[in-house]
Amino acid sequence: MSASTTQRKIRVVVAKPGLDGHDRGAKIIARALRDAGMEVIYTGLHQTPEQIVETVIQEDADAVGLSILSGAHMTLVPRIVQLLSEQGIDDVLVTVGGTIPADDIGPLKELGVAEVFTPGAPTQAIIDFIRSAVEASRVDGAPSA
Repeated sequence: MSASTTQRKIRVVVAKPGLDGHDRGAKIIARALRDAGMEVIYTGLHQTPEQIVETVIQEDADAVGLSILSGAHMTLVPRIVQLLSEQGIDDVLVTVGGTIPADDIGPLKELGVAEVFTPGAPTQAIIDFIRSAVEASRVDGAPSA
């Protein structure tokens, strides 16, 4: 892939895996990312890990934000990370948001999750983190614009 002087917008898939039916937070984050100039693909509720990974592939996403309030994060996130790895996708930033106990944050990061955002995280912090991490991964030796 060659670097160009005009970078495409950061593409973020915002997904609600599992049976969690609460999506207000995901919609707020999706809108904040969009307002910050990112292209956001919101998958809707009740997505399987397979559906989420397929969307990441089809949309050529730079990042995926998983919103989980159901408590199933230690089952769903490892499966999504595994499926991304099986597809040879190692350049997509994986973030998780929701009601994640502090004791689970370390293990999620060990799996490859770049950051975990718990309730009350400022939307600007999420925007800044995604922008910074994606732009850093795009640099690969090319001068920044």
